[in-house]
Amino acid sequence: MVLAVFSCRTYSLPHLLRLGFLTKQPLSLLCSGLRIRGLSVLCAQSRKSENPAYAIHRPRAMASSSSSWELPLVAVCQVTSTPDKQQNFKMCAELVREAARLGACLAFLPEAFDFIARDPAETLRLSEPLGGNLLEDYTQLARECGLWLSLGGFHERGQDWEQTQKIYNCHVLLNSKGSVVATYRKTHLCDVEIPGQGPMRESNSTIPGPSLESPVSTPAGKIGLAICYDMRFPELSLALAQAGAEILTYPSAFGSITGPAHWEVLLRARAIETQCYVVAAAQCGRHHEKRASYGHSMVVDPWGTVVARCSEGPGLCLARINLNYLRQVRQHMPVSQHRRPDLYGNLGNPLP
Repeated sequence: MVLAVFSCRTYSLPHLLRLGFLTKQPLSLLCSGLRIRGLSVLCAQSRKSENPAYAIHRPRAMASSSSSWELPLVAVCQVTSTPDKQQNFKMCAELVREAARLGACLAFLPEAFDFIARDPAETLRLSEPLGGNLLEDYTQLARECGLWLSLGGFHERGQDWEQTQKIYNCHVLLNSKGSVVATYRKTHLCDVEIPGQGPMRESNSTIPGPSLESPVSTPAGKIGLAICYDMRFPELSLALAQAGAEILTYPSAFGSITGPAHWEVLLRARAIETQCYVVAAAQCGRHHEKRASYGHSMVVDPWGTVVARCSEGPGLCLARINLNYLRQVRQHMPVSQHRRPDLYGNLGNPLP
């Protein structure tokens, strides 16, 4: 195994090539801030870099003939949203363009990528319909960059806005042509009171979604859509996996108390029980005087290993998705075939 440890400093792309970051030899990076052009970019963290499922290789634009270089590359973006929608878009667009430059086929943005407001009234005021100006900006960005976008939690004014005066927390999936290919409205709303973190009352401004969305085929694999608090409900992840999901997404804005206690363990549990990749883009840092988020965006493989994670602050991490490895895990440990619905029932009706 080749292991490199870098201190926190800025590296240009040519410098990374000289260091061996983008070589044929699998490389594991362990650092708290590998930065490219001012963006934090942290790649796979691994104990098994001899397996291509556990290693980050060079982008497709610089690929060799080796099939391992052709595995789809995904980018997980970590941001600090504020009530300033224009500034938030500028920050997200910079990360998406960097993801495209590095060869990613799909970029994941966190819950509330559009904004994080100071109170429910401001949330409702800043919200937009899916056909509004902000989503149009992102459709143009997807077309410009030629990659898919997972917009992890959009404050959506639905068709019932005039009657309800409430919104949906909507996960929007765009293809590389900028078309909306799927929308999932968060089904589990975060109404909790955590000592030291303050009360959360998502239902004050938000309506729970009525249904799950069937997994969607993308260049990286079949993606099952979820949002943040949904990860606490394994029934949802199992339903998506049984419907064919290979990648589960949990775009999030975890708090500073629940984050250290539950974030990684829940994501790894969802990956292990479903034998799926789990991609979790997260909010980080202080959004305004009333709210801060934990960060630690990551990718977990079907064995439960964290193969990529973001450092502190806004930035992105990269991971290869190896569906052959996923199939091997499922073949060697066929837990889906060992379920006993005769003892504990089915999860419910199949997804549409």
